[in-house]
This record gives sequence, structure tokens and C-alpha cells, in this order.
Amino acid sequence: MSLFKTISIQTPESVELEFTLAGIGNRALALLVDYLLVFLLLSLVAIFSAFLSEQLTSVFLALGGDADGLNLWLTAIALLATAAIYGGYFVGFETYWQGQTPGKRWTKIRVINDNGKPEGVFQATLRALLRPVDDILFLGFFCIIFSHQEKRLGDWLAGTLVVQSETVVGEAQVKISPAAQTLAADLMEQAQIGNLLPDDFATLRAYLLRRQVMTTAARKQLSVQLAQQLQAMIELSELPQAEMPAEQFLEAIYVAYQQQFGDRRRAY
Repeated sequence: MSLFKTISIQTPESVELEFTLAGIGNRALALLVDYLLVFLLLSLVAIFSAFLSEQLTSVFLALGGDADGLNLWLTAIALLATAAIYGGYFVGFETYWQGQTPGKRWTKIRVINDNGKPEGVFQATLRALLRPVDDILFLGFFCIIFSHQEKRLGDWLAGTLVVQSETVVGEAQVKISPAAQTLAADLMEQAQIGNLLPDDFATLRAYLLRRQVMTTAARKQLSVQLAQQLQAMIELSELPQAEMPAEQFLEAIYVAYQQQFGDRRRAY
């Protein structure tokens, strides 16, 4: 019996994805790592602010100015810098690291949208704004414990889930045609390959690995269905070539994803 809960999500493209929720232990460990890094950043800011305040105060007094007013300004700037680092750390990393912070990457968990899509900057901002509220009296901890989807208040407001990251494996044993290799470059320019989650890639890879053992009819039907779904996901209105075989299109998506995200997402 699994120690972690799973959840099934029906995407707007009618693709059903199953995720394993991160669990309170992984989330707490990830948060601990992130808070340690935030503390180190804030400590550096505090040291720099103290040094800068001392130097500016000395210059200001030498010029006959009022040091009290200067100290108030420096204090206000330091508070703004602290808030920017605290919130910006989580918003910045989760936006540009596909729902992960250093702590989440280390514990192999990530944040996704409720519909299975990657977390956006708006969702990351809402989660960061609600984080102090969730930390008060361990409110977020109890919400995760007693919530079926293991959501804290920030997750409920932002419409997000925290799930375990799937490991994306290499392209060994997947046969790719030369034509697909060429088309992959066109897809990277014309399509939003970044819309694909590791789970979508895993589904694509599973088909490419198992297509040889399928019947001709099943293989053709499944390849066309999968190609249509992935074409919608990557927001590609027209194919790079007219009458492109579905399998060639799938192979091109596979190669484009590997070239654009393979090394970075393999660590997830």
C-alpha cells in the first residue's frame, strides 16, 4: 500500500493524468531547506545594510546632516529588501524552475496547476502572499494534514497542487527517424514545447517504446489521437509539413522536448 496519496486530473485536452501528492514530510523538508537559504540571503542583506548604514551615517554627520532621518530611510529600505527577498525567492524559483524551488528540487516535488499545467507567475505570487498566513500557528500544516488534496491555504487560493516529480529518462531504446530529427528544430521555434509536463513526456515515450508490439489498427488510431492531444497542448495551429504522419510528428515532439528540457527536467 502506498504511503502517498494519488490524484487523477482530467486536462482540458481530455487527457487523464495521475500524480502522487508530495506528502507533508517532503513538503516540510523542502520548506526547511528553502528557509535556510532565505535566512542566508537575509543575513547577507543585514550585514551589507549595517555596513552601508554606518558609512552613510558617518558621511552625513560630517556634512552636518540629521542622522535620524537617514536611519529611518535605511530601515525602510532594509524592510522592503527583506520582503522582496522572502517573496521573490519563492515566486522567482517556482516560476522559472517549473514549480520548484531549491528545496523542492532537492526533495523531488513540484507545484502544478489544478488542471495539470505548469504553475504560472500569478499562482506562484498568490502562494507566496499566503505563506506567512500558513506559517502562523502551523495553520498550513494542519490544512495539508486534513485536506484530501493536501492543500494549504495558498494552494486553495492559487488553485495549485504539490506533487512528486517524475524522473524523465533518456531517449535510449526509442527509435527516431531522421525526418523527425529535422522537424524537431521547427517545432522548437513554432510550438510551446514548455507546456508539456514530464508526465506528458512519459506518456509519449511509453507509446514510442511500445508501438512495435501493437496491431496496425491500434497503432494508427492511438498515434493520431495522441498527436492531436499533444498538438493542442503545445499550441501548434498548423503542422510544419502538410500531411505529416502522426508518428513522425510524435517523434519530433519527443526530440524537441529532449533538446529543450531534457537535461534540466531530468533532475526533477
